[in-house]
Amino acid sequence: MMDFSLNGARLTALPSGALWWGEMRLLCVSDLHLGKSERMARRAGTLLPPYEVAETLTRLESDIAAHNPAKVVCLGDSFDDLMAGQGLDQGARMRLTVLQAGREWVWIEGNHDAGPLDLGGVHLAELALGGLVFRHIAAPNLAASGGEISGHYHPKVRLAGQGLPAFLLGQARLILPAYGAYTGGMLADRAPLQGLMGPRARALALRGGKILQVPLP
Repeated sequence: MMDFSLNGARLTALPSGALWWGEMRLLCVSDLHLGKSERMARRAGTLLPPYEVAETLTRLESDIAAHNPAKVVCLGDSFDDLMAGQGLDQGARMRLTVLQAGREWVWIEGNHDAGPLDLGGVHLAELALGGLVFRHIAAPNLAASGGEISGHYHPKVRLAGQGLPAFLLGQARLILPAYGAYTGGMLADRAPLQGLMGPRARALALRGGKILQVPLP
């Protein structure tokens, strides 16, 4: 785990790729892309082992059990498309129902899942809370005094020839890594990530259950 501050909020990056806000008892994850294997088979005929939903939900169950959040925020692209969300099997739906029990659950709208699904919780375009705004895609002209948490880009950094998922932390914004299995990524030195992060930005790279702090070029 690694603690840091953003716009006065004390936050913790978790090795799973989730974000914990202890004061608010809030757990945030981004880009679960549930149903990606089903969507790829349906649209392109590409067959992948259909295990990514179970793997992603198992990781989420572990984080929720460890922290017992009062609120869970899913930062968009929680489903690989709306049909993938509608097509979740009964077992996955039941697991989500159990995870939602006794806590607030917020689905932020993403570009893949731009619409509500009948899976419990509330569906919002973005969420403002305690000086932070949670949205799917980073705003290009965010004020330096702002505090924004977003996802969408699946950021990675390259260390020793290996691409590692990473949180990207700047003065006014944080971009989360993709939480879901079977998700790709974008290296942090590529546009538009390089333009979004600004001076003195750093990456919190995930490797082997540890978090490594890396300055961004």
